[in-house]
Amino acid sequence: MSLKLVERRIRSEKIYSGELLHVYKDTVKLPNGKESTREWIKHPGASAVLPVFENGDVMLIKQFRYPLSQIFYEVPAGKIDQGEPPGVTSWRELEEETGLVCENMAYAGHFHPAIGFSDEVIYLYVAWGLRETIQNVDSDEFVQLVRMPFREALAMMESGDITDGKTMACIFRAMNWWRENAPFPLDMK
Repeated sequence: MSLKLVERRIRSEKIYSGELLHVYKDTVKLPNGKESTREWIKHPGASAVLPVFENGDVMLIKQFRYPLSQIFYEVPAGKIDQGEPPGVTSWRELEEETGLVCENMAYAGHFHPAIGFSDEVIYLYVAWGLRETIQNVDSDEFVQLVRMPFREALAMMESGDITDGKTMACIFRAMNWWRENAPFPLDMK
């Protein structure tokens, strides 16, 4: 790490505390010795999973997102509960949001979706060996299941029909994982 880039926290003030997010305003010392402020959001982290069926289909969900007032295609995902490993979150969210359980789940990477204002990390997984169980979404969550060929999900990213960052990252990371480990063929073209 280049010390010529590092900012050092002098003090931190929590300016908002919500159920999910906590907002801070920090005073930092810049590499040139001057002071500045940084506003940022503390987030518990999240996990996302791409469920892949044996015929190569994937399961996405459609969900309304209030901040943008629109419906998005997404992979099943959710926040990490306190003390919960990210892989457990993916197993839980897969079942809750899609009514699917899996025999196999593999870590496909992680990413930082909002480095300019949040410490959030989203862990990405791919799941296969799927079987149906009972969908059990949270009482304030409404989703519609959408099963499609993998290549259709890729085409929807290209066309702009899928724009959610975690979904795009999960599909790409799952595709790369699949190329290396391929439990069964997946039509990517």
